[in-house]
Amino acid sequence: MSLAFVFPGQGSQAPGMGRDLADAFPIARETFQEVDDALGQKLSRLMFEGPGEELTLTANAQPALMAVSVAICRVLGKEGGFDMSRQVALVAGHSLGEYSALTAAGSFDLATAARLLRLRGDSMQAAVPPGEGAMAALLGAEAEQAAAICAEAAQGPEGHQVLEVANDNGGGQVVISGAKAAVERAVEVAKAAGIKRAMILPVSAPFHCAMMEPAARVMEEALAKAAMAHPAVPVVANVTAAPVSDPDVIRGLLVRQVTGTVRWRECVAAMVAAGCTRFAEVGAGRVLTGLMKRNAPEAAALAINNPADIEAFLKSL
Repeated sequence: MSLAFVFPGQGSQAPGMGRDLADAFPIARETFQEVDDALGQKLSRLMFEGPGEELTLTANAQPALMAVSVAICRVLGKEGGFDMSRQVALVAGHSLGEYSALTAAGSFDLATAARLLRLRGDSMQAAVPPGEGAMAALLGAEAEQAAAICAEAAQGPEGHQVLEVANDNGGGQVVISGAKAAVERAVEVAKAAGIKRAMILPVSAPFHCAMMEPAARVMEEALAKAAMAHPAVPVVANVTAAPVSDPDVIRGLLVRQVTGTVRWRECVAAMVAAGCTRFAEVGAGRVLTGLMKRNAPEAAALAINNPADIEAFLKSL
């Protein structure tokens, strides 16, 4: 039974995240301290105590979610002798989770990943002035249908505006991103087309679309300078839905990921096609576990995000 590790993206953060890990495992405390030191900020206190509004800020949520995922992987190794290079066939992460996957697989060191994600969050937030962009979820839509809605709604009184599929999560869940007026038009077009539910999302910027190009350039420069090793386990990339191990190729894919579609449905399909029959979501929340049940109902899916989950997972091996 081949095992894949998947790592959650933004939206899985919540005050209290990681606190039970820090209380139970010294290696988790050390991990959170490393991230605090790398950022020059007591991010762990924000993770453990909130406030939620501050934790949800993109520049905080991204390194915080990565820290929890990596802490769990380190606990698995230290407490259970778990060896990812031998026991995991593939890894993948949803958006920022791709950095968590790469760090867990030894491609980035923890401090580098934390600083890259802080920069990624800051640059994505700065790329578009507040109020100019938006994102919406289309529930009950497939990617092709959502792309057609985007094409129709992109044209308005202002002329052609950016509007693209940001996340193809599978199971009839597609997220679109672009200019605010175009996204608002798309919600109305989707409703008229009989899409089950279309709603504007409470996000601070239009992620994973062409409006993020300034952030992509910032990340291109930073990634070119970042030390990077071959991951111990191949990483299924968001923008290609294919496994990759070459650091130079990964750098380019991480740049493309800033403006590109997160092809999560296809990533899961690629892992299943490669023989993965068991998936563990490593980190905060259980969003990807829920999506797995829609995208690969025949596979076993579980979440590992607290000490009890860790114990149960290690016993199941």
